[in-house]
Amino acid sequence: MSGRNEHSKGVQSMSGKTNAKLLTSSRLLAATLSIAVAASTASAIRIKDITTVEGVRTNNLRGVGLVVGLDGTGGQGPGTRQVLLNFLQREGLRADPATRLGIANNTQIKTENMALVAVFAELPTFVRKGKKIDVVCAAIDAKSLKGGQLIGTALRGVDGEVYAMARGPIALGGFSAKGQGASVKVNHPTRGHIVGGATVEREVDFAPGVGGTVRLHLRDADFETASRIVKAINLSFPGTSRAIDAGTVDVIVPPEYRLDTVGFVGRIHLLEVQPDTVAQVVIDESTGTIVFGENVRIADVAINHGNLTIVTAETPRVSQPAPLSQGATVVVPQTQLQAQEERSPVALLEATTTIGDLARALNALGVTPRDLSSIFRQLHASNAIYADVVFK
Repeated sequence: MSGRNEHSKGVQSMSGKTNAKLLTSSRLLAATLSIAVAASTASAIRIKDITTVEGVRTNNLRGVGLVVGLDGTGGQGPGTRQVLLNFLQREGLRADPATRLGIANNTQIKTENMALVAVFAELPTFVRKGKKIDVVCAAIDAKSLKGGQLIGTALRGVDGEVYAMARGPIALGGFSAKGQGASVKVNHPTRGHIVGGATVEREVDFAPGVGGTVRLHLRDADFETASRIVKAINLSFPGTSRAIDAGTVDVIVPPEYRLDTVGFVGRIHLLEVQPDTVAQVVIDESTGTIVFGENVRIADVAINHGNLTIVTAETPRVSQPAPLSQGATVVVPQTQLQAQEERSPVALLEATTTIGDLARALNALGVTPRDLSSIFRQLHASNAIYADVVFK
């Protein structure tokens, strides 16, 4: 407590203002700068929230389909006509090669009511045959997919195998309208989704614990966090866990859980650890948001940060010629310049030991979010801040 009192006195002395004024400035700045500060006391986190089980992942599916039923907003490209020909041929409406070639190259064929789309979906690991998954459709050459219906489309994985079949009406999150003199568009009318629009036809085979081992991957690799996970698991299941590297932990399935690997993984996931994080400051200058974690520290520094404001005003004057002088009326430009530079005292920031000290020290400077970004840049350049500074 004595250290914090001395630090508060140091912050007050750098501006020469009263305690009440400093506190008021600090509160106003904290309310307007949108500085997000992490809690100084980290809480225990479940292992399932900071790790993933190897093999448990989503698989990307993709396909190319045809959307019909559009109201004149479809595509006119050769790809749309080619997919249409293939679809009609699969349905038994065959044509000789010469006719097919002519149709494929004939731009006079009307295809405004249909469009070629790319279809995407994500297949979770444990989804079984017959289950429904969501689908996203993106137009390739259409103006809008409003009112469109996706006909049966095969969705394939990276191995080329068909894992799902997609179809159904497309729901849009936007719209567009156009008249002779004006147009309006909200969001993206060329991208839509179909809730439950694909039926799973092929499963992804995976069984956790094959070989008697479950491998955990840390979402953010860290040596200390991996070590703490190993200790937490070995405390409940002695001698079963070891860290391979900063991002991987292997866990041996105990004999009593060989027939219940799912239950064993569930027990591991509920264990709690306190993860260690890298000291980092993230600054978004566009929104004025600054986020820094509990491990951020700064050294003893003196800061003098002022703003230079330049105001320009144009007041053109009209010059009239004298009577009978045969002169011309001209506009004479006249510019007024005024430069103002704020006087700011030198601020002494003592070395911080807690996130609260750092927040109070920054608030006491009474600066704007853009000023704080500049200060952090200079602190980082002078090696006075012990953290990784990221600007977005």
